[in-house]
Amino acid sequence: MRPHTFPAGVAPVVVGVGVALAEGVFAHLPALAALVGALLIQIGANFANDYYDAMKGADTDEREGFTRVTQAGLIDPASVKRAMYLAFLAAIVVGCYLVYVGGLPIVVVGLASIAAGIAYTGGPFPFGYHGLGDVFVFLFFGVVAVVGTVYVQAAAYAPALPLTPPPGTVPLVAVVASVGVAAISTNILVVNNLRDVDTDEKAGKRTLAVRVGRTWTRVEYVALYALAYAVPVWFLTRPGFGLAALLPLASLPLAVTVTRTVLRHDDADHLDPALTRTGQTLALYSALLAVGLAL
Repeated sequence: MRPHTFPAGVAPVVVGVGVALAEGVFAHLPALAALVGALLIQIGANFANDYYDAMKGADTDEREGFTRVTQAGLIDPASVKRAMYLAFLAAIVVGCYLVYVGGLPIVVVGLASIAAGIAYTGGPFPFGYHGLGDVFVFLFFGVVAVVGTVYVQAAAYAPALPLTPPPGTVPLVAVVASVGVAAISTNILVVNNLRDVDTDEKAGKRTLAVRVGRTWTRVEYVALYALAYAVPVWFLTRPGFGLAALLPLASLPLAVTVTRTVLRHDDADHLDPALTRTGQTLALYSALLAVGLAL
């Protein structure tokens, strides 16, 4: 299930709650359902990644980093695949309530998220094998997740089962806030792919890091952090948001520390902890952004 990746699933919901509080549309049951649904989709995607990478030969004995249970023979491949489908099925069950609240837009978003979770490493055109993994994470673990969380809360105050998003349920502040979460979530993948450049290239897994090389992958990592920390500054310039919007800047020292590691090292002994610390940065940044927006 890879619990070390869970900040990427929790963070957008936390920020979505902060935006909803700022907009006066907080609704606790839709927010809770969004959190459970997001985690189930992430767990399903993690199972899919473990299964399909092993089946496609991307995970080998040479691979560094955290143990993959399918490749290591710890769990039967059929069991991992079954767990993937069960996690997605559970997400659909939770999603039924969110569809009742948010209508047709949630059907589209939910099914697209599940399809993307499988297509990341599975299917005829796996995103992760063609350099599109970063785009996938940015969109689905950032923009879609934050905006979707805000939407289901705002939609709880609108007419039931809307066919299109009712006015005011997708505010600009939700989209901008989602960019910060999306950027740091993507950086979790960037560190992972930086560590695996050599083994991915051997296995024919053409991640963005394989395509552009280590130097430009590090440039991407720094640029995404710069984008994330520009978001609080944008909020400070907006009417109604005060100095509390700058709270996420308190996580900057942690981001700088982990960036130094990413810029200096290629080996798993350094990049595995950097992967964890990037997730911790995401968690801290998101919590502070949510509090700052709510205040």
